[in-house]
Amino acid sequence: MFVAWRDLRSARGRFVLIGSVVALITLLVGFLAGLTGGLATQDVSAVLGLPGDRLVLQQPVDGKPSFSESSIGTSTVAAWRDTAGVDGVTPVGIAQNRATGARGSSAVAVALFGVPHGAPRSVTTDLAPATDDTVGLSAGAAADLHVGVGDRVTITGTTYRVATVGGDAWYSHTPVVALSPDAWAQADRRLGGDGTATVLAVSGTPDWAAAAARTHTAAASPLMSLPALQTFTSEVGSLGLMIVMLFGVSALVVGAFFTVWTMQRSADIAVLKALGASDASLVRDALGQALVVLVVGIGVGIGLVSVLGALAGGTLPFLLSPLTTVLPASVMVVLGLAGAAVALRTVTRADPLTALGSNR
Repeated sequence: MFVAWRDLRSARGRFVLIGSVVALITLLVGFLAGLTGGLATQDVSAVLGLPGDRLVLQQPVDGKPSFSESSIGTSTVAAWRDTAGVDGVTPVGIAQNRATGARGSSAVAVALFGVPHGAPRSVTTDLAPATDDTVGLSAGAAADLHVGVGDRVTITGTTYRVATVGGDAWYSHTPVVALSPDAWAQADRRLGGDGTATVLAVSGTPDWAAAAARTHTAAASPLMSLPALQTFTSEVGSLGLMIVMLFGVSALVVGAFFTVWTMQRSADIAVLKALGASDASLVRDALGQALVVLVVGIGVGIGLVSVLGALAGGTLPFLLSPLTTVLPASVMVVLGLAGAAVALRTVTRADPLTALGSNR
């Protein structure tokens, strides 16, 4: 690392420049990853918050299951409850409408969840009210409606009292309002639905494939059920593609910089080889130099992501977690080193005779 440290000290401006570029790319990747995570959370957190080992949706004759089109009748619910190995079945109804606070606030788009009181505890089921004339609000719904416990909200022309205000639960970018199953069925019928459950949260160890085939349903883990949300795949797919493209750009930028830099010091490398330096030591020198620049640049970029993400969290759906900071940083280091590895061909093929003036 002697030559690498010497270059870092003597050409600080050039390395500050490439470090700044790496930091900016890391900022773009990290901020986009945080935004993607925040949007995904506001799309699926209520679904992931349902209890059970599998979520069961209606299997259409043509096409794939969909939360917006699924309808599970009482006979299907009974069939799943009678299936060997099933420990519990929680029917949940899902619909979307608007709600109005009793203080004259404007109507707010909400997701109506019909959840039975006493269901296995989870982020979503903890909102379940005990009576038909009450509702449970997620934190987002309470904030948007400007109401609290004891206040009144109006949904589909019916007024309910707020019994509880829970944590964050979102469905398709709308905050969750929980009703009792009977109250939800009545509201769904007023909206033109049939009042039947949308999804079953099933726990246990049955033969999932056989039970699903017998009941004409589809059973998948909560995570694997997310593609049944129409907005999830398109949003995450497009933003994920942008992140992948930025990863590719970072590898190209770092690789191009170190390729040119290594070519500029090819004479020094040839001298070292003429003095007996091994290819392995020269490779360690080049990769070590790249690693220093990458760690400093990526560290600055992730620091900026953390600061800006904390500031933007109140206005943007931004998720600040190791998944959106540590993971992108690690990928950036690996891709940066892969890009820098392109320059190693110049290192290993440097001719010692060049340093001795054979070409002059």
